[in-house]
Amino acid sequence: MSYTEANYESAVIEIFRDTLGYNYVYAPDITRDYADPIYSEELLPSLRRINPKLPEAALTEAVYKLRNVEGGTLLQKNVQFMDYLQNGVSVNYHDKGEQRAALICLADFQNTERNAFTAANQWTITENSEKRADVIVFLNGLPVVIFELKSPSREETDASEAYRQLRNYMKEIPSLFIYNAFCVMSDLATSRAGTITADEDRFMEWKTKDGSYENTRFAQFDTFIEGMFDKERLLDIIKNFICFSGDAKILGAYHQYFAVKKAVASTVKATETDGRGGVFWHTQGSGKSLSMVFYAHLLQETLSSPTIVVLTDRNDLDDQLFGQFMKCANFLRQTPQQAKSRAHLKELLDGRQANGIIFTTMQKFEESSEALSDRRNIVVMADEAHRGQYGLEERVDANTGRVILGTARIIRDSLPGATYTGFTGTPISAKDRSTIEVFGDYIDIYDMTQAVEDGATRPVYYESRVIHLKLDEDTLRLIDDEYDVMAQNAEPYAIEKSKKELGRMDSILGAEQTIDALCEDIIRHYEENRQHELTGKAMIVGYSRPIAMKIYRKLLEMRPAWRKDGDDGRIGVVMTSGNNDPEEWREVIGNKRHKDDMAKMFKDNSSPLKIAIVVDMWLTGFDVPSLATMYVYKPMAGHNLMQAIARVNRVFSHKVGDTVVQKEGGLIVDYVGIASALKQAMNDYTNRDKKNYGDTDVVKTALPKFIEKLEVCRDLLYGFDYSGFMNKSSTDLVRARAISGGVNFLSGVDREKQREAYLKEALLLRQALSLCRSLIDADQRFEAAYFEAVRTLLTRITGEGKPLSLMEINARINELLKASIKSEGVINLFSDVDTGFSLFDPKFLDEISKMKERNIAVEILNSTFAAENWEQTQ
Repeated sequence: MSYTEANYESAVIEIFRDTLGYNYVYAPDITRDYADPIYSEELLPSLRRINPKLPEAALTEAVYKLRNVEGGTLLQKNVQFMDYLQNGVSVNYHDKGEQRAALICLADFQNTERNAFTAANQWTITENSEKRADVIVFLNGLPVVIFELKSPSREETDASEAYRQLRNYMKEIPSLFIYNAFCVMSDLATSRAGTITADEDRFMEWKTKDGSYENTRFAQFDTFIEGMFDKERLLDIIKNFICFSGDAKILGAYHQYFAVKKAVASTVKATETDGRGGVFWHTQGSGKSLSMVFYAHLLQETLSSPTIVVLTDRNDLDDQLFGQFMKCANFLRQTPQQAKSRAHLKELLDGRQANGIIFTTMQKFEESSEALSDRRNIVVMADEAHRGQYGLEERVDANTGRVILGTARIIRDSLPGATYTGFTGTPISAKDRSTIEVFGDYIDIYDMTQAVEDGATRPVYYESRVIHLKLDEDTLRLIDDEYDVMAQNAEPYAIEKSKKELGRMDSILGAEQTIDALCEDIIRHYEENRQHELTGKAMIVGYSRPIAMKIYRKLLEMRPAWRKDGDDGRIGVVMTSGNNDPEEWREVIGNKRHKDDMAKMFKDNSSPLKIAIVVDMWLTGFDVPSLATMYVYKPMAGHNLMQAIARVNRVFSHKVGDTVVQKEGGLIVDYVGIASALKQAMNDYTNRDKKNYGDTDVVKTALPKFIEKLEVCRDLLYGFDYSGFMNKSSTDLVRARAISGGVNFLSGVDREKQREAYLKEALLLRQALSLCRSLIDADQRFEAAYFEAVRTLLTRITGEGKPLSLMEINARINELLKASIKSEGVINLFSDVDTGFSLFDPKFLDEISKMKERNIAVEILNSTFAAENWEQTQ
């Protein structure tokens, strides 16, 4: 006897009833109107209990508004309902001949026991058609959570099928989703929660009941239900961790929920003690900006309407974070403001005794020295709380005798009574205690390992490329020196030293022959390996503004059609402009509006803009989920490096025909030898991250995985001769027949298990290929192209899609062949060496000196983040 969906449904109900103490009803036993999604028997009695001082007329008016939620679309109606649920329903009613106004609360968020929590199964709704939801959680008669369950024992159905069913329900019985806080899809193995606007990859697991990150790799369904649906926690989630950001409805993830709760508690304690609220470290891409929104929202209630000052160290970061808060203004119940100057900041602070969310940059504090406000109810949220926000001490300039105040000291002298909480996506350096001194200890750590494990981010892979840079030992020493400069706290002497080094490096890295070699290799690598990866978005990080322009000009010289007024407008430059810029730069760089337009285009997956050349802009706080490739031609270190490479770690999926393609990971292509700096930066990460990401040798991960899966696919096709496809002189017709023959071979009635195994393994082969394509030889790529073509065709003819025509097969093969061309000019100098080399390693320089091609920098694809987690992330 199999364990059916009905069995699983009973298990879920049992947890709600017996463990969590919910009321339980079996929907078919209730006499009700199937057109009504509300549990009417509970609604009015609950409103009476929650609003005991208000007359029946007021409650009746609230019920009327609930049943006639304003708005045109389902989303608009859901926005209105969530406002009612979180903040109450404003009503007008007549009492003894007088019109009165009142606010009717739909839930009591302070007194859990006053609310009615009910789990019901098999709740039928009749609208465009008749549908029956598996389990619905009612809060005071309102259907706030919908569960769609799938049988754990049926191979043909899973949580993804549950997601598709929920989407179908939204079309067939939309009235049920007007009152929805969030949805759940579960097949016992996987349980995920998401909102009505969330794509499937944004449905997230809830992996803990207490906020611990221990033992969270394989989340249990009961942990999910007990973690989210504890009565008090469900109320907290609904009130404080669901918001709308533009047209997207956001449900806080478990790591955001517990971290924000801890941050608020730490802040409350800090207001009563030393003002150090602590450091909130959540790795890049894990939703830190939204965590800051949730924190600001919850803080307002907990601290009785404090004034919040959001502090950044750059104008573009200030604009980006301000934009995120503005999108959530309704949730925050106030409109954030941006300070234009120190005087404006003082005006904004003086104009209130409470409330307010004010954005400013550190630089505005340095415009004067007098105190801005001595109020105690100010909380400073410092974004990217490191480096520039250090310096509590005074320093005397040895040449002038002038006393120079550290930035942190200036800020604290300006707001002496404030409490300070730091938010960062990168960890505090082990050598540097300044962040602890300024902000306090860590509040919560959500590291890269956990984020990848949870599916909140994707792994990042690293590839070092050979180009004819002619980098001698002096050049390598220069790069080392620059890393030393960047390791300082940007004091004046460090800046002066950096300027001297910059001039020398600029002349070397900007040399014409070097730029020629760089651009030639970027074009080859992009066209042969990355332009067909997802949406083809890539970023080139230039060493300086002049070098970025040189790269742009050279790429257009090599590919004229890439210019913005050409056939495809594929490439653009995004960097700051200066008054002394050459005239010809202006039309390329443009003004702020032009940069904003570029940002919109780059974020638009269907736009022709595929390659952005940057220097500093867009390397922090700029998210393009489909961005999969970053070409690095700029030495970076520490948190700057980690922030930059995190541009490619965002989760992304899109449809190609009937197939949903998931982003496997991001690729960093290194042209200046950042491997050493990468390893050094990793020393500041948690022990788990160092274990999983510290070894940067992709040759040991993605490449073996590709070779393994290639062999598996060969074995699964054993007995079928596909050599006609592999013959370089074969025609398209011969290759098409080889593909259809492979499909026929696997489609035999006696090969069902073999066919299923092939579909799975060929997909893993394709995923591995996307990460190590430039490492493998032409024959391997050609054979992988064959296996992928067979998989694609097999998927089409065994699924719901129509079989491919011969023309479609040929077009698909031609695309695969174009992507499988291998450059003969790329050399793997250490292909026979087990361990990778750093450009700064003396052993490496010794090897270089013994080689014929001594002027060529090393090319080894020798690093992958998440080495040990590779298979789990597939």
